[in-house]
Amino acid sequence: MKFRWGILLALILGAVPVWAALGAPEQSIEADRQRMAGQVKRTAMPGYTLHEISAPGGRLVREYVSPSGVVFGVAWEGPAMPDLSTLLGSYFSQFQEALAGASASAHRRHGPLNIQTGELVVVSGGHQRAFRGLAYVTGLIPAGLSKDVIR
Repeated sequence: MKFRWGILLALILGAVPVWAALGAPEQSIEADRQRMAGQVKRTAMPGYTLHEISAPGGRLVREYVSPSGVVFGVAWEGPAMPDLSTLLGSYFSQFQEALAGASASAHRRHGPLNIQTGELVVVSGGHQRAFRGLAYVTGLIPAGLSKDVIR
């Protein structure tokens, strides 16, 4: 009986999808498209590839992929904030720490969020039904590209 439970647990854990996130491989973008039930448009740009996932309800996520196949930036817009733990991936804990530090020292709590910690940059703002933002890792941006391509 324990053996069967062990197999069941392994199958469940093995079925956990891999979402495209900062530092993740390009192949993981398909999981985002499926999760969002959206359409993806792939565009080759000089020095990177842009994947735009448009989903019902006006959600749009742009994922920027280096020639080596790594997601170096993400941007979003839509009526609700996306799950940043999904988009930031392994960088989410750095974001949380920086956010906690910024909140503790902030005098005003209105306006766009602008977090920069080490190589991680997250900028987000908007209001109900109109959110926008972007995140990137400076060390993952391909040589010769500017951070300004992420928008």
